[in-house]
Amino acid sequence: MAHFFTSDLHFGHANVIRYAGRPFASAEEMNDALVDRWNEVVTAHDEVYVVGDFALCRREDAVRHARRLNGQKFLVRGNHDKGMHHELEACFGWVKDLYTVKVPDADAPDGVQRIVLCHYAMRVWDMSHYGAWHLYGHSHGSLPDDPFARSIDVGVDCWDYSPVSYEQVKARMALKQYRPVDHHADR
Repeated sequence: MAHFFTSDLHFGHANVIRYAGRPFASAEEMNDALVDRWNEVVTAHDEVYVVGDFALCRREDAVRHARRLNGQKFLVRGNHDKGMHHELEACFGWVKDLYTVKVPDADAPDGVQRIVLCHYAMRVWDMSHYGAWHLYGHSHGSLPDDPFARSIDVGVDCWDYSPVSYEQVKARMALKQYRPVDHHADR
């Protein structure tokens, strides 16, 4: 079982093509490309954490898109996921506002890498000064990457419209030089 992360799919949202400069001629073309790229990397046995803004379309269309995607899916709500219908919520193992996932990793402290998932970028997060990572979306790649923070935008606009694997995130984090920005620097 592999772990994947993604955000800001915006299934059915035609205006996001213009807002985010996506290379699609229509929402239908974008929807199909997102499903194809997801299913190219995610198997039925994998876990995928969607860090917000799954869809902005009719309820039945959002459910149809969710059911086409491989893997066990989990959703951290974004600003466009409020008031989701129970049929769409049922497509996810759980739906939360904030979540810390623990991925087994022999290279991580205690053999577990803690990853704080929130739709919005944070400057500090739980256990950040002890090596926890933070994955976010919402910004569609418009925030400059901070080379001193263990945080990354996992939105599809940053990763060729595909979910990003734990290994890809780990490789990107290895390039960062962590510097605390709050009182934890004194510890």
